[in-house]
Amino acid sequence: MRKDGGMPNRLAQATSPYLLQHADNPVDWWPWEVGAFEEARRRDVPVFLSVGYSACHWCHVMAHESFEDDDTAAYLNEHFVSVKVDREERPDVDAVYMEAVQASTGQGGWPMSVFMTPDGEPFYFGTYFPPEPRHGMPSLRQVLEGVHNAWTSRRDEVGEVAAKITKDLAGRELSIESAGLPTDETQALSLRQLTRDIDTASGWFKGDTKFPPSMVVEFLLRHHTRAGSVAALEMAEGLCGAMARSSLYDQVGGGFHRYVLTPRSGGPLVPHFEKMLYDNALLCRVYAHLWRATGSDLARRVALETADFMVRELRTPEGGFASALDADSEDPRTGKPAEGAYYAWTPAQLEEVLGAEDGALAAACFGVTQEGTFEHGASVLRLPQDGPVVDAGRIAGIRQRLLAARAARPAPGRDDKVVAAWNGLAVAALAECGAYFDRPDLVERATEAADLLVRVHFRAEDGRAPRLARTSKDGQVGANAGVLEDYGDVAEGFLALAAVTGEGVWLEFAGFLLDLVLDRFTAGDGSLYDTAHDAERLIRRPQDPTDTAAPSGWTAAAGALLSYAAHTGSEAHRTAAERALGVVRALGPRAPRFIGHGLAVAEALLDGPREVAVVGRADDPARAELHRAALLATAPGAVVAVGEPAADGGPGAADGEFPLLAGRTPVEGRAAAYVCRHFVCARPTADPAELAAQLGGPAGS
Repeated sequence: MRKDGGMPNRLAQATSPYLLQHADNPVDWWPWEVGAFEEARRRDVPVFLSVGYSACHWCHVMAHESFEDDDTAAYLNEHFVSVKVDREERPDVDAVYMEAVQASTGQGGWPMSVFMTPDGEPFYFGTYFPPEPRHGMPSLRQVLEGVHNAWTSRRDEVGEVAAKITKDLAGRELSIESAGLPTDETQALSLRQLTRDIDTASGWFKGDTKFPPSMVVEFLLRHHTRAGSVAALEMAEGLCGAMARSSLYDQVGGGFHRYVLTPRSGGPLVPHFEKMLYDNALLCRVYAHLWRATGSDLARRVALETADFMVRELRTPEGGFASALDADSEDPRTGKPAEGAYYAWTPAQLEEVLGAEDGALAAACFGVTQEGTFEHGASVLRLPQDGPVVDAGRIAGIRQRLLAARAARPAPGRDDKVVAAWNGLAVAALAECGAYFDRPDLVERATEAADLLVRVHFRAEDGRAPRLARTSKDGQVGANAGVLEDYGDVAEGFLALAAVTGEGVWLEFAGFLLDLVLDRFTAGDGSLYDTAHDAERLIRRPQDPTDTAAPSGWTAAAGALLSYAAHTGSEAHRTAAERALGVVRALGPRAPRFIGHGLAVAEALLDGPREVAVVGRADDPARAELHRAALLATAPGAVVAVGEPAADGGPGAADGEFPLLAGRTPVEGRAAAYVCRHFVCARPTADPAELAAQLGGPAGS
């Protein structure tokens, strides 16, 4: 029951934490369903669509200011049918209408506010609207009144606008038939464009708002290995160093915030404090790969701390990983939610926890000042370039004491829904970190998350083969179908887990998902759609090859298809990957920061990718050494299979699960590794150092 005694609205039946946050609003919210549009048609009113997500700070602000206000709610209820959507549960709905918002206004963001006809055709857009006019923005009430007046007095004009916008969106489908495969020139031109965008002094890309460029860094590391580009490696190291030293990184608890801003008054960067699973999974893997390429102690520490953060703070009781932590938490001084209250420190707070000497040292190390670098005299922690040089063990002890003290503060809220795609990213990151850094517990956490995806998210419908569901919560599968990024990222996670564990069943699960990609998401020209051919019909079938905060579904699927083809020799999967990568040749040289994952996959394509088969008895330490050398290889996108020789000495692997192992035998009774391209192999080796040299050996082993 609401505070005013009223009953909860329809969102009370939702499983999305974001929708449940609005279940007690006086707004008569509908979830996204056919009934909402039928109701708008029956009442002859427009639909007000509000899209956000649970960790979104400005979504919370607009909710408190407007959706909890009785007068605003009464106006909405009288003149509109209001629909609330969690963009993380319905990325297809978000993508279609965000495209319209960006095309019409030149910008986008959340909360997203869209006014549309009962047929779902949009005609007016915005993002956050304040409760009163502010900084040149109209108030929400002014917008609502304007839309209502246009609907009732200028309906023909509204219909024409809606029809034109819908027609323009429908005409945006991509065709890549003539693009061709990415080439060495594609990659070189893309790198050249990136060098124009980088601020070499700071290490960041230019611009006041700085998001972590995870996929671009992965491209740079792969390009360095394949093409020998020193510039690519230097850029990757600069970006990773800048992120790790700034307040984007949680210097106490590990893990990364969503982005940082350059204050208008100057001074250090200030984070937007929400923590997302996808950012942390991607960055955990990137820093592990940077360590693999360079042996950097900083990269190793950040990779492991980020992995530990995900397990400690995002892992759910069912073994999956929650979507996000809020930016806001209760400020003990006011008792009200405040952005960053959980993470900021004053010198006095440091001294209270650490004592005078270590408190002063921590303030100097982490840039905590008397004036403060954030709000209310508090500072966000960072590692200033001019900070003192301190014994790493002492700083680690200080971090642990601060982490313990911070745990007593009111914690940010957690969005507990498990998103398939982002859990796939986490599986890949944790599996590889566990293998690289001798942390079997991390491999176990990756395996448990992968098992949850199979047990809960593989859903059979109407007698058809199982398909992938987008979300689950508390071990219960959600109602929304998986989109392309779910299939691509989960397949990628399964492939990484197969390489680390030697359990071929994960290769089989990846193949099952990728067969569905070929059957349900692929167009005749090889381009890919974000939704399946039989998914709910929207005003446009979403299709976007560019990265957002995570790899696009298009290039995620292309990468998994390419790896699966390298494992199995499947020409169908290889051809699909090559056709999909035509978009990289078209977009990479012009906009490399928006197709970084595609550029990284293109590096694997240009390198082969190389296929590594390691064969020997499971209890043979020599096989384990060869397996580790293979996993630490920097060859872009190399795939690794490990297993027993055939029991009878015949041509097949013992269990037949890894096609790469077929016909591979030990050398003179010793465990051996075979490096191949397109199943054509070089001379096998029993020497881990020789294997590392064949594959581009690591500096960090």
